[in-house]
Amino acid sequence: MSDRPPTSIILPTTRWTDACAELAAQLGDGDELLVIHDGEDDPVAGWEDHPEGIRLVAAGEPEGCSGKANAIATGMEAARHDRLIWTDDDFHHPPDWLATLSTDYEKHGPVSEVPYFVGQDPLSVLLEPLYAAAGSLPLYLGNQIWGGVVMFDRGDINEAAFLDELRRTVSDDGLLMEYLQVTNVGRTRIVPIGGSIHEAVERPVRWTQILRWHFPGAITGTWLVSLLVLAGTALAPLPAAVALTVLHLAVNEVLGVRRWTAVLAYPALFVFVPLVLYGLVRRTFVWGGRRYRWRGKFDVTVVE
Repeated sequence: MSDRPPTSIILPTTRWTDACAELAAQLGDGDELLVIHDGEDDPVAGWEDHPEGIRLVAAGEPEGCSGKANAIATGMEAARHDRLIWTDDDFHHPPDWLATLSTDYEKHGPVSEVPYFVGQDPLSVLLEPLYAAAGSLPLYLGNQIWGGVVMFDRGDINEAAFLDELRRTVSDDGLLMEYLQVTNVGRTRIVPIGGSIHEAVERPVRWTQILRWHFPGAITGTWLVSLLVLAGTALAPLPAAVALTVLHLAVNEVLGVRRWTAVLAYPALFVFVPLVLYGLVRRTFVWGGRRYRWRGKFDVTVVE
């Protein structure tokens, strides 16, 4: 028996995955797992023989926000408890995941973890080292939120204002960063990404636009630094290749991941910089099977 408060785990997904089963096995007395799907046509919607403590909640089609934002907002409104966890269905949740995260909260207050994105297609593999250096490392060092793992209490945020804005934007964790301070405990979760070149191109577009609307200074700095480094690599390719490889090996050590893809840091830079520019000028992007037009932080149109 645990004396921790009961927890509501909010998991947006349209199908039953290994992560669902892993989380269901960890539920304690009073805990609940809310599987937030879109509607009746989703594979998970007709599943009746699910374990105790699991609730299937239909969010419906998003209007004026992303499907993920719509699912999180719906989950928070449906959750029975004040202690909340957001998580995703695309990475492994070990057997002690919920218990460890709950202990972290008791020590630190709101907490989050770190993703390490592992490519499933050639372009995503190539970009792995820059995702680690430009994405994962700043989350870890800056105590920032990853929406794949964040635990907090309703009393930690202005919930009414947050939910109102969440239903008018794209990025769930980008917005939560404006409402919540967390301790990033630094545990790294391996998250497979991509699978096709089209997915690999759409992802940096979305991430670039999240930075554009939520952290404009960060995207400006990233663009300028990337241009300067790219210029340096062109002038001194061999020293630059060695330096970038060593740097990204060090990044991986900090994140606790050893991946051969650190050696791709040099060629990845020549792809990454144009993709950042492409992401800034692109008018629409695809995420989770829907196309969005994002004209402003709270100006989102679901195109299809």
